[in-house]
Amino acid sequence: MHIEPGNPQDATAPARARIDRRTLFAAGAALAAGAAGAGAATALAREERHPAAAPPPPGPAPFHGARQSGVTRPQLPATRLLALDLPAGTDRTALRALLAAAGDVLARAADGTLDDPRLDGAPPRTTSLAAIGPALAARLRLPVPDGFAELPALPGDRLDPARSGGDLLLQVSTEQPWTTGVLTEHLLAAATAAGATPRWRQDGFLPPAPDGRTPRNLFGFKDGTANPDPADPALWQRDGTVLVYRRIRMDTAAFAALPADRRELAVGRRADTGAPLTGSAEHDDPDIYAKHPDGSYVIPASAHVRLSSPRLDGGARMLRRGWSYDDAPADRGLLFCAFMPDPALFVRVQTRLAERDALTPFLTHTASAVAWVLPGAREGGTLGEGL
Repeated sequence: MHIEPGNPQDATAPARARIDRRTLFAAGAALAAGAAGAGAATALAREERHPAAAPPPPGPAPFHGARQSGVTRPQLPATRLLALDLPAGTDRTALRALLAAAGDVLARAADGTLDDPRLDGAPPRTTSLAAIGPALAARLRLPVPDGFAELPALPGDRLDPARSGGDLLLQVSTEQPWTTGVLTEHLLAAATAAGATPRWRQDGFLPPAPDGRTPRNLFGFKDGTANPDPADPALWQRDGTVLVYRRIRMDTAAFAALPADRRELAVGRRADTGAPLTGSAEHDDPDIYAKHPDGSYVIPASAHVRLSSPRLDGGARMLRRGWSYDDAPADRGLLFCAFMPDPALFVRVQTRLAERDALTPFLTHTASAVAWVLPGAREGGTLGEGL
């Protein structure tokens, strides 16, 4: 069986029993068919009865380095994305000055020297990134990768221009929303002093989860399983990469109304463990070609796991980072941030999902942005100095 990079398995392990459709539906019927949130709580309780060994707490995330910490470091529970527009007359010198000012705020936040009594003098654990939008890159003829451009119109999109795009995209993630709010004030002060104007902002969060566990989304399923290692060279070009951001509204009530087995068939994974329908543990490699005796696929042809499989794109993979958002009773969902060297990969995957994914009736893409994540600021240097 093909093993995805970053998702190792023991080749000497005994073969898993094939799951037939009748067994799958019987198991699904035994699950509670109530709200997805209740199912997630049950799943979490099962995990707690069999806890995995927790890794040591992660240390501080330094700001300086060849690559930006918002891509290389693990997700933190609270995030804020901030999009800015720059005046038409902005040149490279002005852009470098703006990035240096923003980078100074982020560097002081990371090492605990940002002077603000609301931070209590304790260095918060912070990760961040700064990225350039296609329109600004084109205006200034910046050295961005070939193929870097706005995304084309995609099937089913219902995008709000006021929540999409931007010349400069900043993301800061911390342990709690209070800290992201304080840091945003400092970033905005630095950016507006350099001539930028705010375009949109979006807050996101992760649910409480033991260290090392994959967080769950608002459908109650684990989100982010089988990610590549952030150090994978295939994700990078000259220590930069491309960010594709999508704000995806989720119809949680309609999805929760499905029987539990239908929810698992739509995703292609089990709600309790996160295991693929062809496996027994979360990080087992999904076998998208496994079939039942009657010839039907164990992971259905319309399952999210199948349609987003790297096997359908020659093994090309994106690093996925998702946070939930809850802006109104009828506006809750996922902030999907994915990193890849070429946004054409996202276009191919999303086109397949929009056309055939069983989750599509429950999802609406309401905002979008694509941006070139700059190389990091090396010790003694400034963010964006390579421009």
